Amino acid sequence: MIHPQVLVFDVNETLIDIGAMDPLFERVFGDARVTREWFGQLVTYSMATTLSGRWEDFFTLGQGVLRMVADVHGVEITDGDVEDVRTAMLTMPAHPDVEPGLTRLRDAGFRLVTLTNSPSNPGGRSPLEHAGLAPFFERRFTVETARAYKPAPQAYHLVSQALGVPPSACLMVACHVWDLMGALGAGFGAGLITRPGNAPLPLASSPQPDLVAPDLPVLADLLAGTA
Repeated sequence: MIHPQVLVFDVNETLIDIGAMDPLFERVFGDARVTREWFGQLVTYSMATTLSGRWEDFFTLGQGVLRMVADVHGVEITDGDVEDVRTAMLTMPAHPDVEPGLTRLRDAGFRLVTLTNSPSNPGGRSPLEHAGLAPFFERRFTVETARAYKPAPQAYHLVSQALGVPPSACLMVACHVWDLMGALGAGFGAGLITRPGNAPLPLASSPQPDLVAPDLPVLADLLAGTA
C-alpha cells in the first residue's frame, strides 16, 4: 500500500473537461475530433519546447499550434477564432465527478495541490477558478516557475521542494500516462484516471501507476482504503 501525504493534480483533462471545446472546433474545422488532435499536438510541442531548451507559455503555444493545425487541414482561421480558443482554454468546466472526489479526499485529510502546464494568468481568473475548484487546493503550481513542461523532472521537484516534503510523500493524479511517467521518474507515486481516450500503457519496460481508477471518486476510495 502507498500512503501519500500530498496529492498533486494535473488540471487539463484530468480535472477540467477539454471536451467543452468541441463545439468551437466543430465550428472552425467542421469536425469536433480536431479538439483532440490540437490538444495532442499542443502536448507534443510543449515537450519539444522543453527538450530543445526553449520556453513559451502554454496559452501562447496553444494559439500557435492552432494555426499550425489549421494550415494542415487547409482551414483559414481568424484572429477572432484564435482568441476564442484562448478564452476557452481559460473557461473549461470541471468534470462532474471532480467535486465529489475532491471533497472525499479533502475530508480524508490529504493535502491537495495542483501542477499544471497552464500559466497563472496574472490579473485574471485561472482555469481552476473558472471551474469553481480553486478552494479545494492548498497551493496551485504551474510549470512556468520551472520553465520546463511536464514530464521534465524539475516540474515535479518544484512541488515537493516548495512544500518541504520528499518526492516519495507525493502522489501525482492525472489521466495522461506520459505525465505519470514523469512523476514516477521524479520519485512520486502515481494515480491514473482513465478518462475517455486515456488508458494504461501496457509496456513491461514502462513504470506503471500505483493506482488506476475510472473516475476521481473511485480513486478517492482506493486512496482512503475503502474500496
